Amino acid sequence: MAKQCVCIVGSGNWGSTIAKIVGTNVQRLPTFEDRVTMYVYEELVNGRKLTEIINETHENVVYLPGHKIPENVVAVPDVVEAAKNADVLIFVVPHQFIRRICSTICGKIKPTAVGLSLIKGFDKKEGGGIELISHIISRELDIPVSALMGANLASEVAEEMFCETTIGCKDKAMAPIFKDLIQTPYFRVVVVEDVDAVECCGALKNIVACGAGFVDGLGLGDNTKAAVIRIGLIEMIKFVEVFYPGAKLSTFLESCGVADLITTCYGGRNRKVSEAFVKTNKSIEVLEKEMLNGQKLQGPFTAEEVNYMLKARHMEQEFPLFTAVHRICIGELKPSAFIESIRNEPKHMDLENATRQHMPTPRCHL
Repeated sequence: MAKQCVCIVGSGNWGSTIAKIVGTNVQRLPTFEDRVTMYVYEELVNGRKLTEIINETHENVVYLPGHKIPENVVAVPDVVEAAKNADVLIFVVPHQFIRRICSTICGKIKPTAVGLSLIKGFDKKEGGGIELISHIISRELDIPVSALMGANLASEVAEEMFCETTIGCKDKAMAPIFKDLIQTPYFRVVVVEDVDAVECCGALKNIVACGAGFVDGLGLGDNTKAAVIRIGLIEMIKFVEVFYPGAKLSTFLESCGVADLITTCYGGRNRKVSEAFVKTNKSIEVLEKEMLNGQKLQGPFTAEEVNYMLKARHMEQEFPLFTAVHRICIGELKPSAFIESIRNEPKHMDLENATRQHMPTPRCHL
């Protein structure tokens, strides 16, 4: 059988980190081609093209400085050229750009290709509602798409500090291939079948992280932050139960769920920018430019998209934390009113009953 080719669609902080992992792994896996293409949005760095710098120095000096990317990873500025021969497409771009990328490569990739989305966020649907990014990719490109989410701060993964991640994959034949491609001694992969729940966790936790940042900015302490994390987790579970029913409760105990929520609420960019938002009174847009070195902040965008869905269904009061974060981000509510907004928590689902019904999560034991 012909060896499989891999393309990484995206080259930011997380995309370059995954390129480091995948580029290393394919060299030891006989079923994969050594050459990995990485789509890089071209920009000039001190008068030189970023793709040229990456291909000559094997370092993304803008988004992952100080870390070598394997020499078999080739930066390509044309997404069609990068993706055309790929059997596995790994999508890791800000979710706002995914429709444009899909329209660009539609009909120009292998019909047998499969996708793996590392994109944390939703997109709006006309008429009220949101759509999962993996669903958009799958529909636009007519390929099956799985999702990878977890407590994976890119800088720590790049430093090879031990952590875990979760892949949601319904295809039992593809699950071990994804695991081989991604797993390393320091990056442990667990595969579950709850693709939608895995992906929802990756998006929703960024909203909660904004709330945690507000707490830090207000100087309210760890007890308050713990309460915000707990309420946020409950709203995440309820959101999936209401809009994507059938998920297993134990999926939320995987890295994609509670672990990602904790690490993002203590160390992620959404928390940091939200803390600065309270302390400086600067807008989210200004802070994004000042603090993120060209990266995008996902929490406020995701809060807006979730609110779009909740408002259309008159459910804002059922998700007070999600709603309060959105209102603060757009200036409708002062950060000082955040705790009062979530103090009276609405009744949620019977978690004990949900546990009896849905445990354990089916896994691919590899």
